[in-house]
Amino acid sequence: MAKVVLQNLSKSYGDVLAVDDLTLEMADGKFVVLLGPSGCGKTTILNVIAGLLDPSEGAILIDDVDVRFVPAHRRNMAMVFQSYALYSHLRVYDNLAFPLRMMKIPKTKIEEKVHWASKLLNISELLNRKPRELSGGQRQRVALGRAIVREPWAFLMDEPLSNLDAALRQEMRAELKKLHRHLETTTIYVTHDQLEAMNMADEIALLRDGLLQQYDSPYAIYHEPANTFVAQFVGSPPMNLIPGTLVRQDGRLRFRYREFQVEPPSELLQRLEPYQDGDIILGVRPEDVVVGAPGAGDDSVPSKVLLQEPYGADQVLELSFEDLSLMARTSSVFRVEMGDQIQIGLQTDNLFFFDAATERAI
Repeated sequence: MAKVVLQNLSKSYGDVLAVDDLTLEMADGKFVVLLGPSGCGKTTILNVIAGLLDPSEGAILIDDVDVRFVPAHRRNMAMVFQSYALYSHLRVYDNLAFPLRMMKIPKTKIEEKVHWASKLLNISELLNRKPRELSGGQRQRVALGRAIVREPWAFLMDEPLSNLDAALRQEMRAELKKLHRHLETTTIYVTHDQLEAMNMADEIALLRDGLLQQYDSPYAIYHEPANTFVAQFVGSPPMNLIPGTLVRQDGRLRFRYREFQVEPPSELLQRLEPYQDGDIILGVRPEDVVVGAPGAGDDSVPSKVLLQEPYGADQVLELSFEDLSLMARTSSVFRVEMGDQIQIGLQTDNLFFFDAATERAI
């Protein structure tokens, strides 16, 4: 196990800055997810930590030791790839044993470690098979086993579940969480899938264009987003953003967009005071858009159902809102069809506000 710290890390490819002045501390034994859209620098960061790429600037500290000039094979980190990277001509046993043989580990110790890892991953019955005889989930377990037998300081995982179908991904997410809980080894995991990140991580580093947007717990990333990018990247459907102004009416601050008005939560009023008569962005998550029948409440506004997507227990609605559209997630018990006229309101205790100029949370 190891603490991994990146200090002012940058990586350039010619004129392209893939990672921009990144500082990140990943505590010993934590499961840290590098999350973001394609091209945001996630895999580049992982490869720099592994020693497969040299940083352009900055330092990489493992347990307070700078390893920039330490070759990859001496950093004691194990990588798990999206493509499994198994040796097709070798049995599962030999795939698991391969890194140990390269380390000149005694044969008896190799046998002990291979059987320990295979038992841990429930692949003992597969040891004499070749990779072509395995399912996708079994191949991924073998790839994990090959990393585990080394007992590394840290696991580096680059979208290891992306080749699996939805049901198997869900199963493997649970397996990885159990494995991490058992081994307590520092794990740095790359994905663009927010569900994986929210489900598995102790901490999430959300990136955009090589810049760190927020580094926090899954709870904070969702409930306390640092800016509009974070707010919309995490959550399905994304958070609704409504541009407007903050006005004082009858002595009370209110957010206004065209004819629509809403009063902010009391705990935000002090922070919002400097924005009076200025531009501001209101954020509301789809699950906090309240839908009802016509005439459902005094604070509701009329809306038309533009699209309805059923998902079993719940449904997603696209709703007209002034000249905008809002996404709402609600129970499928509320029966509605495209074209219906309904009333909508907002859960006012779950509203978010962002500076219109900087897009940062207020």
